[in-house]
Amino acid sequence: MRIYEIIQSGGPVMWPLLLCSVTVCTVVLERSFFWISIQRRRNRKLTDEVLTLAESADWKLIREKVTGCQDHIIRLLVVGILHRDYDMGRAMEAEANLMIQRMNRFMPVLDTMITVAPLLGIFGTVLGIIGSFKILGNSGIADPKLVTSGIAQALITTAAGLGISIIAVIPYNYFNTRINRAVHVMEKYATNLEVVYEKLDTPS
Repeated sequence: MRIYEIIQSGGPVMWPLLLCSVTVCTVVLERSFFWISIQRRRNRKLTDEVLTLAESADWKLIREKVTGCQDHIIRLLVVGILHRDYDMGRAMEAEANLMIQRMNRFMPVLDTMITVAPLLGIFGTVLGIIGSFKILGNSGIADPKLVTSGIAQALITTAAGLGISIIAVIPYNYFNTRINRAVHVMEKYATNLEVVYEKLDTPS
């Protein structure tokens, strides 16, 4: 059975379900490319080097080293260093919040699809069963094919809704895990920089 035939057999609810599936695929692809770019920009060696240079307060060399770097952790540290004479912690917190917003982009859409798709499937199931009972009431069991078409519609929409939800929940949980891990890493490096700077300010 072709996809178009399946959609036709599922009834009108299959069209919003199709829209849900397209939305899920689009968000998953966009978020996948986002995290791939994040991973490619990471420069752990330079991040550790920035903290080492911060221990000796070599701010000029840090500026030279990080020029052109797009690593979000290094950008976080640079923001803190630039605001070291004001409020380093708050500046890094604001930068981290902006980054977390970028990481959470479209995640509510994916969460909504996980909830809406099964509900649409159930809605299609109800419509299919209602249609079957209506046909059964009008024609009895003279033509069983008319009744089974409604049951087929009910099963197809249920399967489609559940399928979309199952497919969406796996990347959703994966992306949330990546976000939590990234938040932990940002907190770790921000805290390390604050500790290093506090040591510089503390008279020996």
